[in-house]
Amino acid sequence: MSTTAQLFEEPFDADEYIERLAWRTPGGGSKGGAEAFDPKRLLEEFENHIEELKHLDEKIQRRVEKLEHQCHREAKEFAHKVQDLQRSNQVAFQHFQELDEHISYVATKVCHLGDQLEGVNTPRQRAVEAQRLMTYFNEFLDGELRSDVFNNPEKIKEAADIIQKLHLIAQELPFDRFADVKAKIASKYHDLERQLIQEFTAAQRRGEIGRMREVAAVLLHFKGYAHCVDVYIKQCQEGAYMRSDVFEDTALLCQRVNKQVGEVFQSPETVMAKLIQNIFENKLQAHVKEKLDETRHSDVEQYLKNLYDLYTRTTALASKLTEFNLGSDKHTFLSKLIKNIFSSYLESYIEMEKDYLRTRSAMILQRYYDSKNHQKRPQGGGSIQELKERIRQRTNLPLGPSIDTHGETFLSQEVVVNLLQETRHAFERCNRLSDPSDLPKNAFSIFLLLVEHLCVDHIDYALEIGLSAIPSADAKNANLYFLDVVQQANTIFHLFDKQFNDHLMPLISSSPKLTECLHKKKEVIEQMEVKLDTGIDRTLNCMVGQMKHILATEQKKTDFRPEDENNVMIQCTAACSKVCVYVSRQVERVRKSMDGKNVDTVLTELGVRFHRLIHEHLQQYSYSSMGGMLAICDVADYRKSAKDFRVPLVLQLFDTLHALCNLLVVAPDNLKQVCSGEQLTNLDRNLLHAFVQLRVDYRQARLGRHFS
Repeated sequence: MSTTAQLFEEPFDADEYIERLAWRTPGGGSKGGAEAFDPKRLLEEFENHIEELKHLDEKIQRRVEKLEHQCHREAKEFAHKVQDLQRSNQVAFQHFQELDEHISYVATKVCHLGDQLEGVNTPRQRAVEAQRLMTYFNEFLDGELRSDVFNNPEKIKEAADIIQKLHLIAQELPFDRFADVKAKIASKYHDLERQLIQEFTAAQRRGEIGRMREVAAVLLHFKGYAHCVDVYIKQCQEGAYMRSDVFEDTALLCQRVNKQVGEVFQSPETVMAKLIQNIFENKLQAHVKEKLDETRHSDVEQYLKNLYDLYTRTTALASKLTEFNLGSDKHTFLSKLIKNIFSSYLESYIEMEKDYLRTRSAMILQRYYDSKNHQKRPQGGGSIQELKERIRQRTNLPLGPSIDTHGETFLSQEVVVNLLQETRHAFERCNRLSDPSDLPKNAFSIFLLLVEHLCVDHIDYALEIGLSAIPSADAKNANLYFLDVVQQANTIFHLFDKQFNDHLMPLISSSPKLTECLHKKKEVIEQMEVKLDTGIDRTLNCMVGQMKHILATEQKKTDFRPEDENNVMIQCTAACSKVCVYVSRQVERVRKSMDGKNVDTVLTELGVRFHRLIHEHLQQYSYSSMGGMLAICDVADYRKSAKDFRVPLVLQLFDTLHALCNLLVVAPDNLKQVCSGEQLTNLDRNLLHAFVQLRVDYRQARLGRHFS
């Protein structure tokens, strides 16, 4: 059995069990072992082991039956015990209910008895208290204070309680009969009050929080309690303002006092609010008045900076103070304190801001024009000036003599940056110092000043000067500085637009003033765009006029009808070379002066005018076969210059012109074929005929019949 039991090891595996049994049996191992394999002996061992297992199973089964029987018996016994406990618990619960009812009955009787005792004791206590007060009152009536409570300094708390009650009683007595005693009680009342305040002050200087709390509790019922608080507030500030930064000192003082005031007074929020009110109405108001009054009339710029800085620091201090308990509506309380300090300054703020900004902007502009030794020309607003402006806009004609600016644009980024910086500071001050209801209106008024000085007095004036400086289209060797004006005006307006979006929009975005600002901005842009368009158009006319002058002076009739056609170099003419150089230079200037789509728009217009000029110029000459080749060379170079425009329309126009020039050299029999080509098939036949008529051999070869 022991051997069998050893074979039942956890975890049990049947195959492993058989293998171990066979291994233990002599002759039952695998082949090649120490003994030869004996199947009969192994079978016999298996049969014997099966019998052992049967006996083991029977033994275990009997043990299981015994344990089950024992379990059933113990379960019945436990059930009987649980039933007995339940019955005992019910009995105990009934006893507990009876006891609870009895306790409630006794408690009711005790409460009733207590009420009866209190009803008897309260009148008795009142009578005793009245008798005691009458005794003390008699002492005042006799004029001699014999009680120890009034003569012992250590009993000042008890004396204060008595005198406070006697003072209330004395106020109800008729004056004619008790004037003397009322005066004595009042005198003693004020004397004790003064002693208590002195004791509180001494305790505060010694830093005895407990004593301060006791005295403050006694003084709470006296009229001098408010004076006690005032003394506390005054002593708190002694030595607190040793540095030059009154705002930082105030924040540190309030943090220190806030920890102490809750330990001393029963209503710390009231004391804390009174302390802050005292600081604002005295220390801060005096500091603000000193800082602002010394610069209000002598230095407006510094005054505005000081006002902004002081108001900002005061509001920041108020934000820090909101973390303290100052009552139910501390935000309104602090706002009123700030308003009381700054109201007289804020009422006149926006007018001073506008006057300063107007004066400062005018000074910046005048200083710039003085540095250029330029006497600013008045911009007339009369009917004659308006009439000239309308004529110029509609006809693009220069009115009045052209002036020489010597290349000066009269635009300065430094001036613009200074104006924008001053305006940005004004917007920041306006945002901080304006009442929320007046903020959009005030911001709009500042914006109008910016428009007046930057857009009208500087940019628009420079455009007027630039327009006046543009020479006529037939001027020779004209210097075209208006593109420089365009470039700088474009840069300046980007800065103006950035400030509009960054600093003005947040102030007016949710108000009706937004529409007015956008309308004003649009109006200013349109006015300047009209002048820019006029100036650019006249500048392009000057460019074309300069090209026309080059062609008129450099191009000779013999260029396209050489005397010796056999000794001619096939290359572009001198006039063409000079025109191409000039065009490339002007294209580069346009690219530097414009940005975005404006570059393509202006170059397209210039390219179209350039093409028209060359087209008309070529039609002024007659061409031999060799001259036609030279014309093609010229147009090829013009076409290379057209590529610099990077405008498909311009390149297409010169491609077509190049194809037209082929009509000057093609053999007569091939004219129809060339005219039917892809680039010429859609052109007007009269145009094609006009180009063919430029050939020297037109009449001799009767080429006109090809177009009949």
